[in-house]
Amino acid sequence: MNISYFSFPTAIQFGAGARRLVGEHLRERGFRRPLIVTDRGLAALPVLADFKQGLGGGLDAGIFSGVFGNPTCAQVMDGAAAYKAHRADCVIGFGGGAALDVSKVVALMAVHDGHILEYVWDHPQVKTIVNELPYLIALPTTSGTGSEVGRSSVVSEDDTHLKRIVFSPQILAKAVFADPELTLALPAHITAATGMDALTHNLESYLSPAYHPLCDGIALEGTRIAARALATAVREPGSLQARSDMMMASMMGAIAFQKDLGAVHSCAHALGAVCDLHHGLANALMIEPVMKFNYDAVTAKFAELARVVGANGAEDFVPWLRRLKREIGITDTLASKGVMREQIPALVKIAAADICHQTNPRPCKAEDFARFFEQAM
Repeated sequence: MNISYFSFPTAIQFGAGARRLVGEHLRERGFRRPLIVTDRGLAALPVLADFKQGLGGGLDAGIFSGVFGNPTCAQVMDGAAAYKAHRADCVIGFGGGAALDVSKVVALMAVHDGHILEYVWDHPQVKTIVNELPYLIALPTTSGTGSEVGRSSVVSEDDTHLKRIVFSPQILAKAVFADPELTLALPAHITAATGMDALTHNLESYLSPAYHPLCDGIALEGTRIAARALATAVREPGSLQARSDMMMASMMGAIAFQKDLGAVHSCAHALGAVCDLHHGLANALMIEPVMKFNYDAVTAKFAELARVVGANGAEDFVPWLRRLKREIGITDTLASKGVMREQIPALVKIAAADICHQTNPRPCKAEDFARFFEQAM
């Protein structure tokens, strides 16, 4: 077991077998009753039972497995109730981006009054986080969102399915145990979709006009790592090196996008709200039309991206994306995933209102979003 220790932006223990360090980590800090927040699918698999058993003695771990699909406010409130019912003293987020996002705000609502929507950043009377949150650790089981190192949580309204964001450094995990062995069993289509999410985070944060050279450097290297590893992770699912590379690229994308994202994510958020489309796949389907739109505004940045991924110059970067998607089995269109042209006006309305495109390198109007969705059909 070869574990690397570093901190950016939070304490990260990275490497095969890192999950086995969790029990000792909690016991050393005096915790005894963790609540594991995970999703329905993982709860039924041996990987969760093995993790729970591997925590060792002295810990009475409860499980909240009520996360499914695009996470909702109701799931958060149910998780907070489970925390109180278990008399928990800390939270373990175990799963993909949905479970990790929910775990952060379960910790928030476990010690605060009201409803989770009252804490979203754009609520007209947004409530302040005033109490110390329960100790939170995160173990990602996919390589896509990078939620384990993020200071935001995205949850959907129960009735409208609109995605809302709680943003605060106070919801950062206190420690991350990034173990690529937890991703070895991911099926190819999930590896591909989540991998495209990680790549999109790195690309959009680099292209954002916001000034953040630190994030630019991270995003470029994250792009390089994902470009070399994603196809291998899909084609050779047992390659621990490729899985490790994708987990690192995922975390780097999430660290970098504190610089903000772009119009691809605005489109993906709309597709999640209207069509319940998987977020990573939505990014993959929308990335080409948006990148074509952005090309003339940031040609020099496209040249740099082309250099790190091995494409043949700036003009070859979007074709390189198309080739990569084919190589990892993403040949879908919006229409093939059940999106109908009649839904485009609703998609445009949500995408145009989404905050992410405010840092797109080229300003977007409603008619631009309509064209993006048409081109992706």
